[in-house]
Amino acid sequence: MVTFLAGGTGTPKLLSGAGDVFAPERTTVVANTGDDIELGGHLVCPDLDTVLFLDGGELDRETWWGIADDTAKTHDELHRLAAAADLPTGPQYLPADAQTSGRDIARHRRFSGVAEFMHIGDRDRAVHVTRTSLLDAGHSLTEVTRRLADAFGLERALLPMSDDPVATMIHTPQGEMHFQEWWVGRNGAPAVEDVEFRGGDRATATDAVLQALEDSVVVGPSNPVTSLGPMLAVDGIREALNETDVVAVSPFVENEVFSGPAADLMAGTGREPSTAGVAEAYPFADAFVLDSDDGTAIDRPIVRTDTTLDAEGASERVARAVADALAEVA
Repeated sequence: MVTFLAGGTGTPKLLSGAGDVFAPERTTVVANTGDDIELGGHLVCPDLDTVLFLDGGELDRETWWGIADDTAKTHDELHRLAAAADLPTGPQYLPADAQTSGRDIARHRRFSGVAEFMHIGDRDRAVHVTRTSLLDAGHSLTEVTRRLADAFGLERALLPMSDDPVATMIHTPQGEMHFQEWWVGRNGAPAVEDVEFRGGDRATATDAVLQALEDSVVVGPSNPVTSLGPMLAVDGIREALNETDVVAVSPFVENEVFSGPAADLMAGTGREPSTAGVAEAYPFADAFVLDSDDGTAIDRPIVRTDTTLDAEGASERVARAVADALAEVA
């Protein structure tokens, strides 16, 4: 049994071709939920949904977000209504008193649905409506995720990192903003001064997550700050990682990041934006998978391969390197 920690697009890309190396029925994925937001009253869980749609055979692999060939009539109509009524557009974070009222799972991450700033397809939206309705009926996020996984026919077990709310907040010269506002709504601007995992000091890992972390763990090439950081803020997860075999895949080739905002976020939080910085951020990792062109010296076992994940067969190649690294430390 192997457990993958997933956030963003890097780890799902790795999982997409890993089935011949790590059998899905013997694989668990624990997904980051610090990126989740409540948008127009519906809980959107981007990192859970990417794995849900990937393993369900529905993922849009051009964007690695949402459902392939989905329509967007509701999204388009929301923007038409906003324009016709002269309503504001862009990310609209609800007032402070609204952030701590209502369903607890959405604390500190509530946005207006007026001219929604995230593109939500129609079938995608049905998932969010179903999820939120089940939560309102008293089910935990773990239970709801299992129901959705059954609906999409998943063989892998998919778990949220916690049933408690953790909101990833980016501190900037223009004030604090949720990660989705900073990254999706403002294209990764302004500059990062710090990152806070609000609610992390009160969140706990579920029994299901702690049980999954008793198996060998793979940290995919996800963002160390906003994909792994929220998980490490949850009580019990870092401690569990210290007690099991962990292999991490670097999202960098020395100081060049493959994609996304990892470099800016690491620099903004005082970390070196490089493979060396990733190794320092993951003291619990027992071995690393690095790119063949990455000469970073790390005082732990290293397996090198071509770690780019966009070409056909690439994810299986990286998965085999991960298996080799696990064999060194098991």
